[in-house]
Amino acid sequence: MRVTINVKRTFLGTVLVYLLIACSAQAVQKTPATPPAKAKCPVCGMFVGKYPDWVCSMTFRDSTSVYFDGPKDLFTFYLDPGKYVPARKQTDIADIHVKDYYSLAVIDGRRAFYVIGGNVLGPMGKELVPFAGKDDAEGFMRDHRGVKILHFTEITRSVLKGLE
Repeated sequence: MRVTINVKRTFLGTVLVYLLIACSAQAVQKTPATPPAKAKCPVCGMFVGKYPDWVCSMTFRDSTSVYFDGPKDLFTFYLDPGKYVPARKQTDIADIHVKDYYSLAVIDGRRAFYVIGGNVLGPMGKELVPFAGKDDAEGFMRDHRGVKILHFTEITRSVLKGLE
């Protein structure tokens, strides 16, 4: 009886260790790599490394990534990936990363708050300014005459058109 209990505990312990290792490996894969020195934005063709504070990325399910010089171009690509890379679809996208405007920390682009309008310009002019927290987005909006805070799903082609 004791042998059976010890075998079960050992087995469960081993399974738990493997699960923790697997989860840790996935967490590491979720963090985007630094863009290669010659990486160009697929939307506008600009070298993204010139704008490190605005660099954002999209990682596909096959672990390849594309980099953008700002969230506006990232969303332009996201809304019509086949226009820029014919073999790609939205369903191929695994992760989206942007940089929090204040901390410059890499954050999940799908969970970010984006401020439109205001007096802060990005590399391509008017921009979607990303924040990890709503309080920072609201403060930025007050301080920089922002117009509205949007969530990922609220960013449409018409929103992007308004930033031209």
